[in-house]
Amino acid sequence: MEKIVPYLSAFSTSIGLIFFLGIVWWAWSPRRKKANQESAELPFDLPDEFSKEKS
Repeated sequence: MEKIVPYLSAFSTSIGLIFFLGIVWWAWSPRRKKANQESAELPFDLPDEFSKEKS
């Protein structure tokens, strides 16, 4: 068992890296551009809480 522990550690690190790179690839893919733009605009789409004019 002592001989396999370094291999398991390397394997789990490799799997983690693959998942991380997959998520980064998914987030930056061209298909996500519209959703990313909409998410980036959300803070600016909220109404102002402290506006001087009360509607």
